[in-house]
Amino acid sequence: MGIPVFASRHVYGAIDPAAAVEAVRAAFLAHARGEWLMPSKVYVPAPPDGDFRAMPARGGGYSVLKWVTSFPRNPERGLPTVSGIVLLSDATNGQLLAELDAGALTAVRTGAAAVLAAETLGAGDGPAAVVGCGVNGRAVAATFRARGHELLLWDADAGRAERVAADLGASVAGSREEALEAGVVATVTPGREPLFGPGSLRPGQHVSLMGADGPGKAEIAVEELLRARVVCDEWEQASHNGDLSRAVEAGRLRREDVAELGRVLLGDEPGREDAGEITAFDSTGLAVQDLAIAAAVYERWRDDPGAETYAGVAEIDPG
Repeated sequence: MGIPVFASRHVYGAIDPAAAVEAVRAAFLAHARGEWLMPSKVYVPAPPDGDFRAMPARGGGYSVLKWVTSFPRNPERGLPTVSGIVLLSDATNGQLLAELDAGALTAVRTGAAAVLAAETLGAGDGPAAVVGCGVNGRAVAATFRARGHELLLWDADAGRAERVAADLGASVAGSREEALEAGVVATVTPGREPLFGPGSLRPGQHVSLMGADGPGKAEIAVEELLRARVVCDEWEQASHNGDLSRAVEAGRLRREDVAELGRVLLGDEPGREDAGEITAFDSTGLAVQDLAIAAAVYERWRDDPGAETYAGVAEIDPG
């Protein structure tokens, strides 16, 4: 029997953004309980500004390996920023089950994580804002809308923000500053320069920092991060490659100063404690999130391979 190869359209069609939030929530909880295994992400730098990443995980009867790239300047070349493949295997016997497009899968789980963090840590006042409307930013925006949030968008390419807003029924912010002042903000940028400088965050604000997911990237100044209650996706990964890594290197943040989102969801570590508190979620992207989405896509195909969602799925002989 052949192995299904899910292109980007199949991944997007198989799981709606609202359901993706719940799949990613379950992954965070399973990882926090120690039920899912996730070795550290491996970065292979590709100067001047790109990298390759190998991301394995095991849980729920499956094992996954994502081989993915991040080349932030690729759009200038007419190429996607993120590309690669995800391999899903049966964890009981090692047999390969499916191959999935990594770019689409990354976008879906990035949108889910950004919104899950915002709903968990935000104070809930006013519309949410998304800064950066590329592939991942669009997925974050689509997830906010799928969960019923009002939405403001901003992108350095005004036309792109307008197109995404028209597609999703969102509004375009009059300026980047207007977007960054929203009660809930998700930043999905290349992370080449901080968006939040010293003194820029206001009481009660929540920010999901989704762009600084590798060495040398930053979306917030260290001084401003230290004003917030900081929650990361996973300490081991974020302390080396996330926005908080610079504060850790400077000796200004320690493990006891930072919560993990899964442990907040479990109630084992504190999230927001009052309406006036500033909260920040530092996302570096976890392989357990990829596993949750890959498993959901595969299981829907397994249960109904003739569904319209899967029209045109190719199958390969794994040999």
